[in-house]
Parts: sequence; C-alpha cells; structure tokens
Amino acid sequence: MTDSASSDCRHDGGTHGYAGDLTPAEAWEALEQDGEAVLVDVRTPQEWQHTGVPDLTSLHRDAVLDPLQTFQGPNPDFLEALTRAGLTPGDNRTVLFVCKSGGRSIAAAQLATSAGFGPAYNVLEGVEGHAGPGWAGQGLPLRAWEGER
Repeated sequence: MTDSASSDCRHDGGTHGYAGDLTPAEAWEALEQDGEAVLVDVRTPQEWQHTGVPDLTSLHRDAVLDPLQTFQGPNPDFLEALTRAGLTPGDNRTVLFVCKSGGRSIAAAQLATSAGFGPAYNVLEGVEGHAGPGWAGQGLPLRAWEGER
C-alpha cells in the first residue's frame, strides 16, 4: 500500500493487533494503487445475497468472499480460505477486510495479522455503514452475488 494511503489510517491499529483502519474511499484508493492488495468480504452468504458484494471488476480482480462467522460459530476454514485465495503468511500483501458495519472486519484483521497475513486493515463502516456511510453509501461499486465463493 502506498505511504499516502497508509498515512490516512484513522488510527494505528498496530496497537490493536492489526495495521489500521481505512475509510471505504481510502480502501478503494489502496486497491487502485496496489495491484497486489486484496479485499476480503467477511460477511455471511445471506448478507452477500441481500446487499451484494464489492465489485472490483474495474480493477481487474474480485473481492475474496470468506465469512468470518457461520450460524454455528466461528468459521474454522477462515484462514485456509485466505491461502486458497492466493495469500501467504509473510508475503506482505495488503489485505483489506470489510463486513456489514466494521465490527467483524476488525476481528478478521486481528486474526489474519496473528497468523502472519498482511498488513491487514479494517474498512471502517463496512458495506452498509454504522455511524457513517459505508462502502455502498459512499457510492463504491457493488454487484449482485450469484452464489459463488
């Protein structure tokens, strides 16, 4: 990730077990500037169906869809799915985590960081927003989810 994007972090997440927080617009900029950066949507398939998924086709890639939680509890395959998506612990690829409103994505960034992935960032406000506009509310692209992973 570029120095300018990383300097725009809302706080230094390093003290919280991950690299930091980015607004949705900052996350989009990081994805535009770093062709190796990966966006991971950690919401559930039901949420993907309801709201859609981040559309990165203009950046010639797809978001990784990897739910952090299942109805039974934590997803035991979460970290393995990151590896299947081409990430490797220690590869220093920027990983941006997004959820519905910015809570689960913090946990995902912490978990990924502890496993050696990243630098891992949380996307503030998530897809739908919480205290402010999220990915969708900032006009960033979404597409319908068609059942793919």
